[in-house]
Amino acid sequence: MIRHICIACLFALVPLAALGDDDPPSVPAPVVTEHEVVIAGHTIKYEASAGYMLLPDYEGKPTAKVFHVAYRRLGVDDPSTRPITFAFNGGPGSSSVWLHLGALGPRRVWMDDEGNAPPPPYRLVDNDQSWLDLTDLVFIDPVSTGYSRPVEGEDARQFHGLEEDIRSVGEFIRLYLTKHQRWASPKFLAGESYGTTRSAGLAAYLQDQDGIFLNGIVLISPVLNFQTIRFASGNDMPYWMFLPTYTATAFYHGRLKGRLGEDLQRTLREVEQWARTEYLQALALGDELPADERDKIVERLASYTGLSMDFVDRSNLRINIAEFTKELLRDQRRTVGRLDSRFKGIDASQTANRTEHDPSMTEITGPYTAMLNDYIRRELGYQNDLTYEILTGRVQPWSYAGDQNRYVNVAERLRSAMSKNPDLHVLFCSGYYDLATPYFAMQYTVSHMGLDPEIRPNISGKHYQAGHMMYIRRSELEKLKADVSAFYHSAGG
Repeated sequence: MIRHICIACLFALVPLAALGDDDPPSVPAPVVTEHEVVIAGHTIKYEASAGYMLLPDYEGKPTAKVFHVAYRRLGVDDPSTRPITFAFNGGPGSSSVWLHLGALGPRRVWMDDEGNAPPPPYRLVDNDQSWLDLTDLVFIDPVSTGYSRPVEGEDARQFHGLEEDIRSVGEFIRLYLTKHQRWASPKFLAGESYGTTRSAGLAAYLQDQDGIFLNGIVLISPVLNFQTIRFASGNDMPYWMFLPTYTATAFYHGRLKGRLGEDLQRTLREVEQWARTEYLQALALGDELPADERDKIVERLASYTGLSMDFVDRSNLRINIAEFTKELLRDQRRTVGRLDSRFKGIDASQTANRTEHDPSMTEITGPYTAMLNDYIRRELGYQNDLTYEILTGRVQPWSYAGDQNRYVNVAERLRSAMSKNPDLHVLFCSGYYDLATPYFAMQYTVSHMGLDPEIRPNISGKHYQAGHMMYIRRSELEKLKADVSAFYHSAGG
């Protein structure tokens, strides 16, 4: 519910058009409104702030205008007692809309209990599972996403890369803490997908560059080691990392036979063990795998994936994600989603080896795009005629210059940050039906971080009966909030 709109702030600075040629760029002050939301039976009054912050280089020259929406609980006298969380999505090229209007913010896009979109037009509802009772929230749109843009004369490519992105978002966080006097507050990051890659990099960057030590990081649908998810010639790792998620997907769609289709958790434990032993060994042997052993692997792999033995055989025991999403329900003339394999899609071609689109992405794009654009203007009172880039390809090609000829792996940066700051806690949250960043790959990554036994308990994981955006399913939204609440309390929030 909107209580007040701060009109004066709309005219706080001189508009860009009135500046002389030699004047530095400026931006209007953020628009501030007041609202309230009921969370766990308690009414939370809060201030919302939507607008730009200029991002300077080291000498203070503005380089970009970073759009953000911040929520601050009202009635808090001492900000040092109130946690602050910086949240973002990934892509690269994604705005923060998914976490903002899906899970963390005080308003969320209404979907049905399973995460299906209603017919348009769509609507927002109060989010009774918002994190605002736990922490203030700042949703960041990295440069070229949302409304964020480089200032005139600056090249956007200086922000489009692994290291470039970490530096620019890190500088935003430092500047925000300074401008809003939040250096003494408990500090958290919440990232999703590539946003978890960014979070791991930021943990080390903020400590080493700015002396900003975090209390906690929430990694939603994480990927830290890209070798675990990149299907490429010579890299067998994804094939056994994705297998448990293939199994979960086949289970959900009723494609597993006998006992395998009776108890998901029991089946997954069996498949995980087989994947890391017999299947991994078979992949390692390559063409040296004896024919009789190969036949056994084909049979077992077919039983665990719901695919035919002929398809598994023709795939040379290596099932690519794109082929799996097309093949699993081919006999029903349906595909399954990548972000959330619970969802089914319809393709024109029944003979192609790739899907036309990701039905789970299609399901959420319309509602989230419409509601973000409506919410920003009508409820938050912010006016901007630029395209709000929900998920853009304008950031491509994304630079991994420092990691040429190898796979990006920021797990070592996270290990370093946790070792230097033994009070840093990390929670990773993975969906069983996520074929973009599979849960088994993250388990592998964590178990290979080389954390000292003393700080190893500081990182923990939770799993959900949904996909990449597990929070679109009502039961998993509630579970995520419960898990995060416990995490914040344990991490000093």
